[in-house]
Amino acid sequence: MTMNKIKYKFNENVIVNDVMDYINNTYESHYAQTKNYQATEIIIDQGHGTGFCMGNILKYAQRYGKKQGHNKDDLMKVIHYAVIQLSQDHYNKSLDNIYEDFGMTSDTPPEKSTKFKSVILDDLLNKQENIIYTFNYNKT
Repeated sequence: MTMNKIKYKFNENVIVNDVMDYINNTYESHYAQTKNYQATEIIIDQGHGTGFCMGNILKYAQRYGKKQGHNKDDLMKVIHYAVIQLSQDHYNKSLDNIYEDFGMTSDTPPEKSTKFKSVILDDLLNKQENIIYTFNYNKT
């Protein structure tokens, strides 16, 4: 397989790395360390995620250039809330849909799948096995 090096015209590769650094730092902030969950998770679980994310995208987009000038953090927040919304609308799949993506069913052992399995799928399968084991263990 031949890989052509992409010549980014707008430094997208650098910007995406900066965005990941920004997002990683939010998980290390004092807000994230005080609880086992983020407030955003509670808002999403209560069914208000889309309004919350879209509202924050608008808020920080409108604030950009006004508060503290062209503040890079405002744009990072816009992107981060967009990523969270993307995760809810396009990447938040049920376990059955993830199995289907890999040509499996919930009864198919992972080692029998001929398609590529990601670390995330392995982690989900392990969590499911632990949940089933815990359920069966507590049931008896």
